[in-house]
Amino acid sequence: MTPLTLVKAQAFGNDFLLVDERQIDGAVDRQALARVLCERRRGIGADGLIIYRATQGGASMRLLNADGSQSEVSGNGVRCLATLIAAGGGQRPSDIAIETQAGVKRLELLSQEAGRLTFRAAMGQPEQIAQERIDVNGDSVEAVTLRVGNPQCVVLGAATTERLHSLASALAVHPRFPEGTNVELASVTSSDRVDILIWERGVGPTEASGTGACAAAVAAASYGGASRDVQVVSPGGAQRVEWTNDGLFLTGWAELVAEVRWLVGVTR
Repeated sequence: MTPLTLVKAQAFGNDFLLVDERQIDGAVDRQALARVLCERRRGIGADGLIIYRATQGGASMRLLNADGSQSEVSGNGVRCLATLIAAGGGQRPSDIAIETQAGVKRLELLSQEAGRLTFRAAMGQPEQIAQERIDVNGDSVEAVTLRVGNPQCVVLGAATTERLHSLASALAVHPRFPEGTNVELASVTSSDRVDILIWERGVGPTEASGTGACAAAVAAASYGGASRDVQVVSPGGAQRVEWTNDGLFLTGWAELVAEVRWLVGVTR
């Protein structure tokens, strides 16, 4: 296989490898490629692989999780890709359109500081919001299920590491979600702050999640007494989520980390 040139980017510790699809031969198993590239000890290491193609207004993207499974969209991922586009030279676009499998996400560039670009991304309307009880390991758990372009399950209450590895990990692969789901443990600490821990579908624990922050904000506003404009704080930092009549808006930064060449074949 011809060496690949990739860019590594991160947003609040949620990291991605970005590669132009023109570099990938059509015969390459992209799921296998994602697995070997994202492996943290034997590969480059990342939560996901974004395969993109430049468009007139921005780019289109397909996201593969670290385990090779597909994901419809990532809030942090679209910001990482928008950062790469904005850093491409010439005039910085103030509005970038990223085409995802969950529709077009438009990002407004707000600021740049020390290499970090802050965007406000229009993430669309949340859908299929429901509160339900799910049996997990013999216990009945009250959860908020919804879609924010991808499937989400939010459990309001204590956000602890122990519950993340027991409850959230089990919910992520629960039969209730045949395609798997992202899971957030969300604690409403005030009307304008929600603390979360994340178990990402196809990845496991992550330091941040843009769509997870959106889902937690919707669940907290719907059933936890939070406002519709909140700071969602994860181990990687705080992102702002606004839930308006026009949909969800996610604000946060992203930065480029490195440009690297992958020299190893797809299979081992």
